[in-house]
Amino acid sequence: MASLGTPAFRLYILRHARAAWTQPGQSDFDRALDDEGFAEAEVIAEEAADQGYRPDVIFSSTAVRCHQTAEPFHRTMSEELPIAYVDSLYSGTVDTYAELAFAERQEKAVMIVGHNPMIEEFFFRLVGKAMAETATPFGYPTAGLAIVDFDKRPTEADYSGACLAGFMAPNRVT
Repeated sequence: MASLGTPAFRLYILRHARAAWTQPGQSDFDRALDDEGFAEAEVIAEEAADQGYRPDVIFSSTAVRCHQTAEPFHRTMSEELPIAYVDSLYSGTVDTYAELAFAERQEKAVMIVGHNPMIEEFFFRLVGKAMAETATPFGYPTAGLAIVDFDKRPTEADYSGACLAGFMAPNRVT
């Protein structure tokens, strides 16, 4: 269980905000946020900044709706905050998410912006079923942001010891 002090590593897990339905001839990949989704993305970015949360780097799926969800964090937190767009987050497995989140790097706070069901499965794997179901009793919501702390630097082979430090969604903060 992570301490109450500064964690050795912090992971932010963000599901993209609400997207519009696919239009005829449009691919799922190209779906954009709808008006509510744009508002969700802005609200969650502002709330995270107000709470003092700030990743060192953001890794986002290359899907349009993930780009549009990540951008408010860039604007709200810092224009210097790097965002890397990663194709494998669009259709990758939970192991893909873990590999990216826990790769060896100097950053100690990483944000992943991705898709369900992988976001939810990754969250469950990290914090356990009981804690995940308590934090997200109706499933992992759009624009839901989990803040997961670790006492020791996790690796893609060993990311045990995760502690849910917080969970935010546009309509609630815990």
